[in-house]
Amino acid sequence: MTSTERPGNSEYALLSDGTTVRIRPARPEDRERVLRLFTGMSPENLRLRFFTAGPGSAEAAAERISSPGDPGDHALLALVGDEVTGTAEFHRSPADRETADIGLAVADAWHGRGIGTLLLEHLVHAARAAGIRRFTADALTENHLMLKVISDLGLHTARRFHGPEVRCTIELTEDEPYLNAVDERGRAAGVASLEPLLRPASVVVIGAGRSPSSVGRALLGNIRAHGFTGQLAAVNPHADAIDGTPCHPSVGQLPYVPDLAVLAVPAPAVPDAAEQCGKHGVKALVAVASGLDDSQAAELLAACRRHGMRLVGPNCLGLANTEQAVRLDATFAAAPPRAGTAGVAVQSGGVGIALLGALSRLGIGVSSFVSLGDKYDVSGNDLLQWWESDGVTDLALLHLESFGNPRGFSRTARRVARTVPVLTVDAGRSEAGRRAAASHTSAIVTPTMTRRALFQQAGIIATDSVGDLVATAALLRSQPLPAGARVAVVSNAGGAAVLAADACAEAGLRIPELPGPLIADLLGVLPPTARAVNPVDTTAAVSGKQLAACLDLLARYGAVDAVLVALVPTALSAATGDDPARALVLPSGTRARPVAAVLLDQDVPVRLLHGGAATVPAYAEPSSAARALAHAVSYAHWRAEPSGTVPALDGVDSATAAALVADFLARNPDGGWAGPQLCAALLDAYGIPQSPWAWVTGPDAAAAAAERLGGGRMALKAYWPGLLHKTDVGALRLDLEGPRGIRDAYTELARNFAGVMTGAVVQPMAARGIELVAGVVQDQVFGPLVLFGLGGTATEVLADHAARLAPLTDLDAHALITAPRCAPLLFGHRTGRTADLEGLEQLLLRLSRMACDLPQLAEADLNPVLVRPDAVLPLDVRIRLLPHTARNPYLRRLRAR
Repeated sequence: MTSTERPGNSEYALLSDGTTVRIRPARPEDRERVLRLFTGMSPENLRLRFFTAGPGSAEAAAERISSPGDPGDHALLALVGDEVTGTAEFHRSPADRETADIGLAVADAWHGRGIGTLLLEHLVHAARAAGIRRFTADALTENHLMLKVISDLGLHTARRFHGPEVRCTIELTEDEPYLNAVDERGRAAGVASLEPLLRPASVVVIGAGRSPSSVGRALLGNIRAHGFTGQLAAVNPHADAIDGTPCHPSVGQLPYVPDLAVLAVPAPAVPDAAEQCGKHGVKALVAVASGLDDSQAAELLAACRRHGMRLVGPNCLGLANTEQAVRLDATFAAAPPRAGTAGVAVQSGGVGIALLGALSRLGIGVSSFVSLGDKYDVSGNDLLQWWESDGVTDLALLHLESFGNPRGFSRTARRVARTVPVLTVDAGRSEAGRRAAASHTSAIVTPTMTRRALFQQAGIIATDSVGDLVATAALLRSQPLPAGARVAVVSNAGGAAVLAADACAEAGLRIPELPGPLIADLLGVLPPTARAVNPVDTTAAVSGKQLAACLDLLARYGAVDAVLVALVPTALSAATGDDPARALVLPSGTRARPVAAVLLDQDVPVRLLHGGAATVPAYAEPSSAARALAHAVSYAHWRAEPSGTVPALDGVDSATAAALVADFLARNPDGGWAGPQLCAALLDAYGIPQSPWAWVTGPDAAAAAAERLGGGRMALKAYWPGLLHKTDVGALRLDLEGPRGIRDAYTELARNFAGVMTGAVVQPMAARGIELVAGVVQDQVFGPLVLFGLGGTATEVLADHAARLAPLTDLDAHALITAPRCAPLLFGHRTGRTADLEGLEQLLLRLSRMACDLPQLAEADLNPVLVRPDAVLPLDVRIRLLPHTARNPYLRRLRAR
């Protein structure tokens, strides 16, 4: 969380049992409700809370909580409907403005459901926003529930005992242990809230028409036809039954309260149907209608939040769960998903139909399928948490066109992808595609580089198309992960081998030379005219038995990490009936390395070949096989790496930086580009070294500054607010020598830019080095993005850049440095002199910290950053500040549309 974020008026969040509660600040009109909370508590709980059971303490607390109080005080309520189920408050210490004392109370009937912890999480959020760094809490030593809540929070806590009382001091540092604890509580609550949606015991279809062509009739028919194990009913005031399913005039007249309601009514009727469901106690909704206007959308989501219902859609195909105990197909797709263990979530119903069809043809079954549609509530993040916990899913496939909370999604995906491969289609890579995505989902346009950074850091396998996704899923479903990128190409035709080798190289895979002993062993099992270099040419005379022996040898040796077999039908195999392709699935032993096939005469893009205990993916095109292998290699590499940590940085003064930014925005309410002095001060606050410089406003001052900076050759950079590219407009002078040269250059610049130039920067000319660019961009949706790559005046033309989302871990920083094409230069290519890599990593980590601390930092551009073996020095810095409040991506709350 950033120190500038302020808590909103109201947030909805989930308790540990999946119940929705509303968290909001207390108001004066809440006094009686708060008092009812306290007077409804047992005498024992009152004593534990107030150290006395007398009524006076409860009345005083209700008055204090509901009164505005001191600006340093804050009180939060948890409400279910109009009932206050818990309160949390802090009061800033007069002696120490960074410390606040807290109080917590939970209604007796709501103990053990996570209200206290949730309130404290939101109280921590509000306190950090107010500049409070620690809480103190006094409790009786016998108040085990309160002490457990504090202990389980995940924050560093110290305890001091004073007789029957204990004082807890809680540090409010939002570190990894705390975020992990919040993640786990969020996962448990989210999964519990999805039980009525994905494992309902009863379902009602609202709007099931008598016409065979109606969507509701199709939904009802699919639920019934595919063996839903629970109770099923429909709402239709004009029919007693539809195809044997009983109908009722309204939701309120149902003889039972269904877990799940499928709304198949027109868009204008959706909000009212949702409200009726909520009043009847329905726990989850699927809304398939499209075209809701803003008012209808707001009413629909408000009804869901008010009544604690989870929502899929609107504008969706529905959902399915193939588990034997559920067997729910609440979609209007023409064919049901095949039962299996792949989780699928899509925003586009059309993509969902195509993906389910492709998986079914491959024989890959689905554990659960959710068409997210416009994603008002349930999102890809929710589904990842479900698949992580359902005990069934071992492969996750996503098609997402927008992200509501990318940084929260990234944390979940990083955790899930450690054990379950997560694949996605990187939709919207082109400008036209992004326009279509925004039009389709009303989503904010997402830059490709930003999205790719999220996928790379989270270990998500990002493919370019549904076909690529399915091809990669086929490999991951059937083969072990490769340990590296070394591939052996085996073929019975020279031309096919060339195509396969080229495809591997283009996908970033390596075709290494094979060691002599392996070559000898291969020649011993292959036909006499075979060649055992890589690619391995088995010749058209190879038999199935010979090819199987060849593959087993390659898979056993440590010389390669995967085998790609390219085969074409030959007259020899046709005449003998000995099809070499059968060798792919008839290994003489277990193959520890992945094997993929390319069958150039195959009439489908990809299929799975089965034989005995072996299954091998077969592709029609070498490029498809090579891309699938490359995706598997990248994923295996990511999974083998440690998670990385966000390192602590010394020499950081975030409070000073925040004050500098606040002062600038007070003077420039609309924001703008910071001047050289403020840029330098911000870099100083984060311990980022800079080349010596001086600000001057006249020719004599420029000459004097040059002398103070050591004389020698100087650079002079004109400045005025809004100047971005000095070289383009001729505002830069280099290699100036002597006082006269400096004076003349300043005079010339002042004349050329009379009326706009406000001064200039004098700087010694730097020694030669590699010119790089490092910077930060605040993405509207994704938050801060750190960029790095080749710099100088050609940076935009060459476009050799990489990016990662902040906060950077130590591994992220290293990955940024090694990702651009220019990376070999940093490691001494041709010069033998390695750049200051540690200094470069520190620069990137400190920029990341600056971006996370200061959400007003719209962009920072350090170009060039001069890198040498002995130094990393930004020579030119541009920083743009805008008034902006960041939304804490880690605070537990349901998404607001």
